[in-house]
Amino acid sequence: MQLSPQFPTTSNPSEEPKRSLDSHSESPEKPSKIPKTHDSSADELPHNNQIMNQNSRIQRYLIAVEYVGTRFSGSQRQPNCRTVVGVLEEAFEKFVGKPVSIFCSSRTDAGVHALSNVCHVDVERISKRKPGEVLPPHEPGIVRRAVNHFLQKEGDIMVIDVRCVPADFHARYKARERTYFYQMVFGLEPLSIFEKDRAWHGPGDLDLAAMQKACKILVGTHDFSSFRAAGCQANSPIRTLDELHVSEVVSSSYFPSSVERRQTNSAELGPLPCSGASNNEHTVKVLNPNHKNVQGRSTESGPEFGHRRRHRCYVVTARARSFLYHQVRLLIGVLKSVGTGDLTTDDVERILNAKTVTAASPMAPACGLYLGNVKYDLP
Repeated sequence: MQLSPQFPTTSNPSEEPKRSLDSHSESPEKPSKIPKTHDSSADELPHNNQIMNQNSRIQRYLIAVEYVGTRFSGSQRQPNCRTVVGVLEEAFEKFVGKPVSIFCSSRTDAGVHALSNVCHVDVERISKRKPGEVLPPHEPGIVRRAVNHFLQKEGDIMVIDVRCVPADFHARYKARERTYFYQMVFGLEPLSIFEKDRAWHGPGDLDLAAMQKACKILVGTHDFSSFRAAGCQANSPIRTLDELHVSEVVSSSYFPSSVERRQTNSAELGPLPCSGASNNEHTVKVLNPNHKNVQGRSTESGPEFGHRRRHRCYVVTARARSFLYHQVRLLIGVLKSVGTGDLTTDDVERILNAKTVTAASPMAPACGLYLGNVKYDLP
């Protein structure tokens, strides 16, 4: 099991793509139950869509799940492939005793992770002792514990929240905002095994200021045809990117050295006399002495024996109501090229205005992408 990356807290975007949690052992009591479902997919609700069986005995649940995407062939069910929806449906079937259908708010590709992807499922609870007798719906907490019980053996997916919602509440169509995070780790050292398949690794360093300028060009409402992969089924390439931001963070595999622990202890006693620095400034220096220690260099002579040099870790946040197929990964590809100096901010404008995906940089790999949050106006 690997440490979770440290991402900024915000809520929201989802790619309109197709395809693609860490496990917490929860032992539930084994209840008796049963499900049903219905649905379709698109960004706007179809006019004639009968979203669900209008049988009042059926309860619709909104389910938030986290997963590590490395061993999944995406989120959507596919024949002969291990997928997020497939694994969840199997766990629900064991819980309720008959097949269910699960519908995701956001499709993720193979290798893409989720800190919180949201699905809905319809469940009818029928007594196992008296077939035909309908029982009151399970409380959300029971659903969560029971499904996680059947997910334990998977080791890379877990239900993190459950809520009862009305019969016409659709996880995809009702989503107001989706947020993605992308983690890039740069430095000459090989990638730590604790970060393998969790981040895009590259040598050298990135120009953070240049990347932040490029973000400002891309935020807003644009024709994002240059950031739309072939096979995208969206009717229009026009999207509003509410947020695109890059920041440097402490690596997810970071643990304080003995020197830093001593400095932290000193900081807890208050700012150094006559330092002129605020508590906040001092804390930053403790975590990152002389601003170079993100690399893992000790202030003077390099890391202690047996300690690896740390990489620089960058997180890009992208937030919007919806995204085009592979839009986030194509945006990251361009931002990374700006960070390495292969592109300028003028090039970013040129690529955006070209309105063809052939103008963009190569797409970023799936391993660094995380669906962070899906936002709703919940009843």
